[in-house]
Amino acid sequence: MKELQSINEWKDILEQSKSAPLLVLKHSTTCPISAAAFNRFHAYETEMPKYFLKVRESRPVSNAIESDLGVVHQSPQAFILNEGKAVWNASHGAVNQTEIDKGIKENV
Repeated sequence: MKELQSINEWKDILEQSKSAPLLVLKHSTTCPISAAAFNRFHAYETEMPKYFLKVRESRPVSNAIESDLGVVHQSPQAFILNEGKAVWNASHGAVNQTEIDKGIKENV
């Protein structure tokens, strides 16, 4: 799992998703709900590449994700990116293995 810290990294990941699906998590380091979602996301086992960003520390990246995907910001918030767009997203308690599995099954 790799941390996204710059808009250029985000743009590269978005481009990469045009070739293969991947997972991204927006995480707030000051929120216990987000910490729990981060732990579940980190523990999620998949061959799919996983990325995360710290919303407060990388606000420009978080804003770019919201703008590029057209999905209103929430935190925590997970995305499945495929073909350069968000094909699934979930927030708060729905960032869990069952929901991610369902998102992959229905959208990838």
